[in-house]
Amino acid sequence: MALRSQLLKGVLDACVMAVVEEEAVYGYELSQKLQKIGLPDISDGTIYPVLLRLQKNGFIRGEMRPSASGPNRKYYFLTDSGRDELRKIAGEWEEIAMPVSKLLKRSDEA
Repeated sequence: MALRSQLLKGVLDACVMAVVEEEAVYGYELSQKLQKIGLPDISDGTIYPVLLRLQKNGFIRGEMRPSASGPNRKYYFLTDSGRDELRKIAGEWEEIAMPVSKLLKRSDEA
């Protein structure tokens, strides 16, 4: 489990930006979406530091909006800089993921 957690930590920023690129979301909703796509280890306590870091780096921006079920919520949007960064990370991921997958599949066949 520790290895999975370390691997995920390396790509979590990109995963968050990819979700935010699809639609504006608030923190809890983002956590739920990540869990729904198969990343159950992502908790609210993990998400908020990532959101703060991405916002500090100018990759996302936050905006308070009214909520139908309680207090206002902070929704996050991807910035142009965030879009560029996401494309860069996605390209780098492809360069790493494809060869690693090939290697691991070979070890399965052996």
